[in-house]
Amino acid sequence: MALAPSTSDAVRYAGGWLFDRAMAGWDATVAAPDHGGSRPLRILGVRGADLESAVATSFGGPGCLALAVHAGLYASDERVRRMVLEAREGALADVRFWGEAWPGDLTEGGGVTRHRLSVAARAFKHQALTASATAVDMIGGIEVFRRGGPPLRRPGAAPRTGSLTG
Repeated sequence: MALAPSTSDAVRYAGGWLFDRAMAGWDATVAAPDHGGSRPLRILGVRGADLESAVATSFGGPGCLALAVHAGLYASDERVRRMVLEAREGALADVRFWGEAWPGDLTEGGGVTRHRLSVAARAFKHQALTASATAVDMIGGIEVFRRGGPPLRRPGAAPRTGSLTG
């Protein structure tokens, strides 16, 4: 699932990752305010969902294996932060962020992760960007995400202590 301020933002920054997941058999969804009948998402093979409905419910449970979040949306919406924290506390395998502003309550050290787009992802992302009336520059072969360093903490919570090795 991707949480985005708009479908065009999700397509621009995570469209190739979403396409590659969908083609690998994942149930890929973008939750954004403008989800309705989104042709760019259909081009990518991704479902659209209403952001308000997505953040009003508890996180997707054991079937949800990955979460990509716009960093600005994380910083501005407490419900999005709650979803991210639930995902991380539930040991979700893959939580990633995109965007310029890095929220202050995410611990540093998680680093950058890159997704190398398949050739098909580049082609479909180009078509989805065109359909969303987003400027189509050269579609790069890599999408860059950031991860918060472990552990993500609730604002104001004391850091966890202990050893991972026992």
